[in-house]
Amino acid sequence: MKSVLRWLFWLLMAGVALQIFFLLRIALMLVVDPHSTAFMRSEAWRIGAASLTDDRKDWRWSHRWVPADQISPNLKRAVIASEDAGFLDHGGVDWAAIESAWQKNLRRQAQAERRQSPSSRPPRVVGGSTITQQLAKNLLLSGERQMLRKGQELVLTLMLEAVLSKERILEIYLNSVEWGEGVFGAEAAAQRYFKKPASRLSAREAARLAVMLPSPKFFETRQGSAYLAGRTSTIVARMGAVRIP
Repeated sequence: MKSVLRWLFWLLMAGVALQIFFLLRIALMLVVDPHSTAFMRSEAWRIGAASLTDDRKDWRWSHRWVPADQISPNLKRAVIASEDAGFLDHGGVDWAAIESAWQKNLRRQAQAERRQSPSSRPPRVVGGSTITQQLAKNLLLSGERQMLRKGQELVLTLMLEAVLSKERILEIYLNSVEWGEGVFGAEAAAQRYFKKPASRLSAREAARLAVMLPSPKFFETRQGSAYLAGRTSTIVARMGAVRIP
């Protein structure tokens, strides 16, 4: 029994030490720009490995950090309008959005079960993650979908909100989010799709980038998508009411 308790004690201490490590990493971001994330590094390994095994000659990797004042306010408004309308008001987790997403997923699952067609596509899962949650996941965690990892994501989200300002959270997010195969951050995305710096993005260009965010690799190869065009117009219409930090 004592050996079990001792094992549990050291397991608890390891967990506490990990949280302190994460907290110190986040605190460092007050003064140091994180030029890579856990997700970016995993993608670099994946793309690099693929280039060695499938004779790819066009391995592309594009990322350049730019400060917040060199990112167009249009992009900030568009991303908030598209990804997290309550960004300035919540404390990192938008419980109402999570509940709404849960209800939508239940309805879609029920509709899929009623169809019962072998050729039917599985229902698309709707997420309720905030910008801060997405940053927490990409910044410091692996891509594994586990309950323990989701719990750690929540803890990191609360740490980010407690230590960093909303402006800093948005700055780091926009500099690290994926916008296509090997394309990370606002500057790389603006150059990739519009051949201009992120500071000069128009409202419509910014909205188009924001709409790509849930599935950047999918939309990268479908720039003529009717959905992309329609959703872009919707986000442009919403941008005027969005406040930015």
